[in-house]
Amino acid sequence: MNRKPMATPLTQNITPHREPPDLKQYAQAGGYQGLQRAIKTLTPQEVLQEVKESNLRGRGGAGFPTGLKWSFVPRGDDAPRPKYLIANADEMEPGTFKDRLLMEGDPHQLLEGMILASYAIQAEVAYIFLRAEYWLAAQRLKKAIAEAYQVNYLGKNLLGSTFSLELHLHTSAGRYICGEETALLNALEGKRAIPRAKPPYPQVSGLWGQPTVVNNVETLCNVPHIIARGAAWYQNLSRSEDGGTKIYGASGRVKHPGAWELPMGTPIREILEEHAGGMKDGFQLRGFLPGGASTDFLTEEHLEVPMDYDSVQAAGSRLGTGSLIILDDRTCPVDMVRNLEHFFAQESCGWCTPCRDGLPWVEKILLGIEQGQGQPEDLEYLMMHTRLLGPGHTFCAHAPGAMEPLQSALKYFKTDFEQHIHQQRCPFK
Repeated sequence: MNRKPMATPLTQNITPHREPPDLKQYAQAGGYQGLQRAIKTLTPQEVLQEVKESNLRGRGGAGFPTGLKWSFVPRGDDAPRPKYLIANADEMEPGTFKDRLLMEGDPHQLLEGMILASYAIQAEVAYIFLRAEYWLAAQRLKKAIAEAYQVNYLGKNLLGSTFSLELHLHTSAGRYICGEETALLNALEGKRAIPRAKPPYPQVSGLWGQPTVVNNVETLCNVPHIIARGAAWYQNLSRSEDGGTKIYGASGRVKHPGAWELPMGTPIREILEEHAGGMKDGFQLRGFLPGGASTDFLTEEHLEVPMDYDSVQAAGSRLGTGSLIILDDRTCPVDMVRNLEHFFAQESCGWCTPCRDGLPWVEKILLGIEQGQGQPEDLEYLMMHTRLLGPGHTFCAHAPGAMEPLQSALKYFKTDFEQHIHQQRCPFK
């Protein structure tokens, strides 16, 4: 089948191991055309409507429609002021590095997306909440921000309009829980990073009690292209109902681990075999986490599933960050899950008891099984924890997310757990 040439708007300016484009180079490649069009010819409501019609959904994992999220912000002359726009750049999902790629490779793209999003919701102040370990991204973003101020893409009265925006880079100590937007807001206010009760939602009462939108880096990087070339063009990039492209990744024992910008809805088999090169010689695929560490395992029977939000959910998992983590036939699934639960237990913010005490208990049971001390009833205890730490029993989605790889491992790899218990050792060692 002849396939039309693939458009890669998000990564078109990114060249590995080279400096990112400066403002002049970014503009020569078509950058800031979306900003020029928006400020000079579109109202904020028209920018919001264009994003709505594009079917852009949040790329941080939840997949909430971006334009709809913006529409919840109070508008009009009597709306509370100031309003805030925040780019969540605290990327800590194991196996995920797409936002780092975008920030290091094309920082002006993120800035333009943030300016457009701020214009749409009429925010006066914007922050980039950046993971401290991303020091190279910090250096390049600082340079880009300074360049944008010099040409009045940031500051007072942008391009001669009445719209003004101040943009700040906040390098945070960060935690995994800061992927939850209200925990991020607490951290930005200098408080303990724990989630807030919702409602009220941040769009109404967010940073310092003011209307706030928090968007993922990849989400915001899509916005300039939607505004510059239109919602219909953006939708046509996709192979599914979800608009645009997506940066998919693959890690584990594949021949070419990495990240690739592909049409939304690209089948898993195509990502794994054509782009990641398939499994390394001598290794066979047993399963994979399709969207990072906090998603359910899928197996070989799911390789034809399109990587979009609804299709992956129908298969029994989540698209998440779109980063495939591969399980091969020489890796112990019990130890892999134990390692993941160790991470989630360490990253619990400790706010609610089921998460604070339950996750270490799950890790302890898995460690016992892996070390040959497991008992048959341990599997019942683990299943019980997947229910007690599941949705509706904890304050936020951290513990339920941690239970997804465990519950699916007990479904697809139960014989491996039973072998550990029966043989009183790890059969992979």
